Amino acid sequence: MTRTMEWAARGSHMRGIPRKMVIMAVGAFAKAVGNLLNTTTVHNADTLINLVRSRPLGVPLITVSNHMSTLDDPVMWGFKGFPIFDSNLARWALAAEDICFKNSLLSYFFRIGKCIPITRGGGIYQEHMNEALERLSDGEWLHTFPEGKVSQEDAPIRRLKWGTASLIVRSPVTPIVLPIVHHGFEEVMPEKFWFGRRPPFPLCSKSINIVIGEPMEFNLPKMTQIAISMSRNLHNPTRGWPILSPSGLDEAAQRCLYTSISEQIQTSMESLRSSSKKLSEAKSLNSGQVEE
Repeated sequence: MTRTMEWAARGSHMRGIPRKMVIMAVGAFAKAVGNLLNTTTVHNADTLINLVRSRPLGVPLITVSNHMSTLDDPVMWGFKGFPIFDSNLARWALAAEDICFKNSLLSYFFRIGKCIPITRGGGIYQEHMNEALERLSDGEWLHTFPEGKVSQEDAPIRRLKWGTASLIVRSPVTPIVLPIVHHGFEEVMPEKFWFGRRPPFPLCSKSINIVIGEPMEFNLPKMTQIAISMSRNLHNPTRGWPILSPSGLDEAAQRCLYTSISEQIQTSMESLRSSSKKLSEAKSLNSGQVEE
């Protein structure tokens, strides 16, 4: 697979004017959907804002969240106080190639909107993952949906794909990882609204709740040694993954390490999901008491 319209993703493309226009237009859309048409409540917003604006120079940021609808990104960034109109601070995002890059027009739009095409099922060493690593090398912010696809069920966080964990390990500078969990987008853009299809426009008068966690730290040298030790007794079929340098991790050790990191992120996200449910229940209870 050749890199889809990589030239359009460069900040120098047409002096950055198309990117600025798209980021501003999408930002206005996110503001309208999240704040005018619906009600959005964000917990611990300052942690995200501070990391986006003023993390240490050259240190990349990876935000991870559950995936409740096709509107999660960008609407989740449209809350009050977030610099959504700044194209330099805007996130890069991994986006499904079969949805966002179906034709040249969509490909160009999402490319200038700082999206990186990913083939679902293509594995963690597909070509565009290298592009994601390049963005992390530049100290950029990358958002991922590690569950891999939209799920609108009120259920625990599913087992995470290894792609995000592999980016954390392979990044030249270990990124800051920030978990986020949200609820309500499944009501704004339900997957099966009319004859099994999504509505043509976002629905209104819904409540969106976003809970932002605290930055996660990974002791990669220690976790790497544990993974190497654990992998010595494993004899799983191989997929031909390259050996990572300088750690020398073979495929079996990589599997152990990616699983360990993914499980830590999943646990953190599930904790946030439980907190989000409690906050939503408390809010509903308070609303009911006011009405009485």
